[in-house]
Amino acid sequence: MTEGEKLKFKGIPSFSPEQFRYVNNTDPMKTKQLAKGLNELMDEGVAQLFTKEDNGRKIIGTVGALQFEVIQHRLLHEYGASCSYEPMSMHKACWVKCDDPLAMKEFEQRRKKDLATDKDGHLVFMAESAWMLKMAQENHPKVQFYFTSEMDY
Repeated sequence: MTEGEKLKFKGIPSFSPEQFRYVNNTDPMKTKQLAKGLNELMDEGVAQLFTKEDNGRKIIGTVGALQFEVIQHRLLHEYGASCSYEPMSMHKACWVKCDDPLAMKEFEQRRKKDLATDKDGHLVFMAESAWMLKMAQENHPKVQFYFTSEMDY
């Protein structure tokens, strides 16, 4: 309880997943059901959904491999949608922020193929390796890289 203070609740943070896979729609007639199912399951915190900036492909990130099977099962049985997964090599998803608009624009232009948005539309750097993450941090010193989504935008 408080009186007179303005409180700002950031919400529950999302942590960077450990495993990543591309999502493929196996039944184009069920595109809406798949999109609805993915959005609702991600809202439950089952996993995290990212959308690549360069090609719009969907990526699911989880903590463990079993979560992929659970998502697939629930999509089919609760939403009538089916999907398959495509493996991908990914080290880390990092939320990014920059107070300098020019530095951010340069980062986005140079790293377009490595960028995605999370379900809330926040920009995420998808690092394929620890070395790639280190190089991005060194080459773009004004950009801050976060391993949770809990930050002020």
